[in-house]
Formats: sequence, C-alpha cells, structure tokens
Amino acid sequence: MTEQKIGQIIDGKKIASEMRKKIAQEVSDIKKNFNVTPTLAVILVGNDPASEVYVSNKEKSAHSVGMNSIQFKLASDIGENELITKIHELNVDKKVHGILVQLPLPAHIDTRKIIHSIDPCKDVDGFHVINVGKLSIGEIDGKNKAIIPCTPLACLHLLKEVKGKNLAGLKVTVVGSSNIVGRPLVRLLMLESCTVRIANRSTIDLKSECIDADAIIVAAGKPNLISADMVKKSSIIIDVGINRIQVNGVSKLVGDVDFEEVSKVAGHITPVPGGVGPMTISYLLKNTIDCCMKLIN
Repeated sequence: MTEQKIGQIIDGKKIASEMRKKIAQEVSDIKKNFNVTPTLAVILVGNDPASEVYVSNKEKSAHSVGMNSIQFKLASDIGENELITKIHELNVDKKVHGILVQLPLPAHIDTRKIIHSIDPCKDVDGFHVINVGKLSIGEIDGKNKAIIPCTPLACLHLLKEVKGKNLAGLKVTVVGSSNIVGRPLVRLLMLESCTVRIANRSTIDLKSECIDADAIIVAAGKPNLISADMVKKSSIIIDVGINRIQVNGVSKLVGDVDFEEVSKVAGHITPVPGGVGPMTISYLLKNTIDCCMKLIN
C-alpha cells in the first residue's frame, strides 16, 4: 500500500520562537538606548475562562522578552463610562505604551466605543478607526504608520515563510470577513499585489471560491468548513479558526479546516493549535514595541 503524502506542517511555534528572539533583542536595545521598558497594559472585564487563559499567555510572553505587562481585572458589571475612564488613565500614563482590552466584552458595553477610546498610538490590537483608516489607504510604513491587527500580520508572515517575500500574483481566498481578521487581512494581501477573493461561511458554492486558490486563509469560526475536495493539490492552507468540540466525550480544539483530510492534499498547512496562535502573540509584542517607539520619538 502506498503511504498517503501529508502536507508540510507550517510550524507556528517554531517560527514564533525565532521571532521572539529578535523581539527580545529589540527590547534590550530600547532599554539600553532610551532607558525605557516597553509596557503593555491589558484590561480583562469579567472572568471568562478562555479570556483569562489568553490574557495569561500574553502576560507570560511579554515577560519572556523583557517587557512589562500590567493586568487590570475588572468586574463583569462595570459601567461603560467607568471602563472608559480607566482607559483614559492609561492613555495619559507615560509608562504605558500599549493598551489591549480583551474581547469579547459583556453585552451591556459598546465594544466599538471602548475600542475608539484607546489612544491610537497605544492601540496594539490595531482596531481603532484611525489605524483601520491608515491601513485602508496603505499607510503602513514610517513613523505615523498604521498599527495593524496581529492575526492578519501573523497570517501574512506564515504565507511568506512558504512563498518568500514576493507574493505578487498569488491567488488567495480569504474565508471570513470580520474586522479583526478577514477585512484587514484582505487589505494586507492587496498591498502585496495578491489576487484576492473574499468569502464567508454563508457563501454559496464555497468550493468554487477555493478550488483554484494558491492559498486559502480561513477565519470563519466553523469546524471542518474547508474539506479536502475544496483544496487544490499543493495549495497553502492557513487556519485561523479556534473551535472547541466534543470527540467521543473528550473536549478537543480544532480549526476551521478538516486537518486530517486536507493535509493529504495541501502542500503546506498550519495546525490548530500551534499554527497562527503563537504568531499572533508574537505580533502583539512587536506592535507593543512599535507603539513604544512612536511615543519615544
């Protein structure tokens, strides 16, 4: 029996580890040259278990590269104005260079209003309308460049790990159109001169949008949305999805791609976990450095 070929795994953990070594050196240089320690402030509202894990991982990662990380745990019934007041305090605190409000927020709080209360220069998530606008017009270089959302940056980095720096002409299908991943990712890919298709979990005949793509990047939040018959041979699959499902009574973390079957067709594929996730946190650290340098200069 001929052994089934398995697509090459894109090891996000390994790539992120190499990236964090460079970030640690940048942090060291900032401390030496400016006597400043890049500092990230994270606000966690309520006690959602998943959010607590994410925040803990971010804090550990920041400390591992020599940054400061300050965590503010606030009650789930905190008032919207009280939360905005806390953000304004951090906006004017010169020792804080990056501010992150962990999402999702409780239903009684207007998430958009909270995001837009963060100083754009400290907006490490890149969600503020000013940063979104700068990305939309391609202002991604120089002192006043956009702060770009971390997961789209992670996806682009992993794509370049496979294809190299020049992505011009690459056919990419992005499945998912959120403000957090899909939309900013599409703009990044356009700026790289890729040919981009945009789809989502409601797209009619999703297979036809994916089958001839050189790369498929999926951030739709639906397990097994991408199956093997939707993927052309040798394509690159980047799975952003994080879904917890039950398999034989055991909780399991999976992405939006049927990894077992798609990996037999694709040329390269990211696992879940261990693919996009570690890179997203690395770009959070990189964005914190960028915010720090904006404020120093």
